[in-house]
Amino acid sequence: MAFDRQKLVEAVKEAKARAKPRNFTQTVEMAVNLKDIDLKKPENRFKLEVVLPHGRGKEQKIAVIADGAVAEAAKKLGLDVFSGEQLEELANSPRKARKIAKEYDFFIATAPLMPKIGKLLGKYLGPRNKMPQVVPPTMTNLEPIVEKLKKTVRIQLKDNPVVHAPIGTEEMEEEKLAENAEAVLNAIINKLQRGESQIKSVYVKTTMGPAVKVER
Repeated sequence: MAFDRQKLVEAVKEAKARAKPRNFTQTVEMAVNLKDIDLKKPENRFKLEVVLPHGRGKEQKIAVIADGAVAEAAKKLGLDVFSGEQLEELANSPRKARKIAKEYDFFIATAPLMPKIGKLLGKYLGPRNKMPQVVPPTMTNLEPIVEKLKKTVRIQLKDNPVVHAPIGTEEMEEEKLAENAEAVLNAIINKLQRGESQIKSVYVKTTMGPAVKVER
């Protein structure tokens, strides 16, 4: 890959150094600018889920929409659970549906409830790229899925030739943030028709800090 791991480390280190102290833990983000790509063609757009080797550095909020065995398994893991009956209640409460879609980072749902979810929550989850991960209604061990989602970031290429992704927090080590950035870059490169030659530039920054270019 044209991006050396050490160059990523140096850019992350500079971005953290240039960020002014804030009264909250800032996210470290990256922006990957692309070139020579026609986004009018749907096949050139993409949505991806990338598992970061070192996680997000902060807790992800995961909700489960299920009844029966899956609901019980979710409760044992301390997850918020919405039953099929509660889902029906959202039909008359767009405000609550919108709030739920905004509040949680990821959703897990059982297959039989997906038609209802599409009808009642689809218009709120779809634009946020948060449609649920579907599991069988008999699944009793959600832990592997939950642990994976805690380390996952969703990225997409839509109308503009740039992909944004969080790669951790400012409290994480530079090397770990660089490895997370590398995972995102590799995922993007694998989706591009001509690979890394279509990457114009890469920047990293903290939430409120200035962007720092990753040298090649």
